[in-house]
Amino acid sequence: MKIRKLQHDETPPNDLLLLADPSRELVDAYIAEGECYVAEENGERIGVFVVVALDANTIEIKNIAVREDRQGQGIGKKLLQSAITVAKENGYRTVEIGTGNSSIGQLSLYQKCGFRISSVIKDFFTDYYDEVIMENGIQCIDMIRLRLEIQ
Repeated sequence: MKIRKLQHDETPPNDLLLLADPSRELVDAYIAEGECYVAEENGERIGVFVVVALDANTIEIKNIAVREDRQGQGIGKKLLQSAITVAKENGYRTVEIGTGNSSIGQLSLYQKCGFRISSVIKDFFTDYYDEVIMENGIQCIDMIRLRLEIQ
């Protein structure tokens, strides 16, 4: 598997991006302001992440997704580690990420990789998304924000 930065003339992998965020409008907005990285294997895109600088010291992972038939194979962890490496190489000291209260697998992964819960944005997913989002039999309502301080 190879992870590389998407070039400006390449089409973003919207099918993958929309797995992690069902709002095409929000995806388009952060793709326009951030950098998109794709994971490829045998010429196929199997994963993606998008990072956006929040300030001179902090970068946010806005989207991270793995193709459904490739989930559970450690690809998400490799993408997360790659995003942290991108942050380090570009001089950022903090990496932030947000996920839904119902995203149990993602919350576990992020914490295993050293992220700590920093805040909760109550009602985020009901305020900013028209459709009801359900995961793991739980309605996604609040955004859990996590942060990693890097050396």
